Amino acid sequence: MLVVKNHKLIVAIVKRGWAERIVQAAKAAGARGGTIICGRGTGIHESKKLLGINIEPEKEIILILVHKDKVKRVLKAVVETGNLEKPGTGVGFVLDVEKVVGIVHLLEETGELEEDEDEDGGRDSSR
Repeated sequence: MLVVKNHKLIVAIVKRGWAERIVQAAKAAGARGGTIICGRGTGIHESKKLLGINIEPEKEIILILVHKDKVKRVLKAVVETGNLEKPGTGVGFVLDVEKVVGIVHLLEETGELEEDEDEDGGRDSSR
């Protein structure tokens, strides 16, 4: 199995309507794209009422997989475009990614691919 082991996942949770422009900024900063997922907030500052009825604000969750060398630049674009340093605008964080599969077409030209070993220490022969 071909895997990549030098990527990180940038996650941002922002108000509905902001994700598209944040992904565009991330792409301009070096990301290849992103995934936008709809969600709803349940934090202590999320509850609002209209005519006595609780309204749950809609959120967008952005997932951006990037090479570790691009994290700082892409995260900066996400923070600046989403105004994440202002209270109530959203949250962003970076997660370590142990292995990545399925993006071979994006990485063949960079030489970032490695062949993964199975638990027995041998090569995976499922290819």
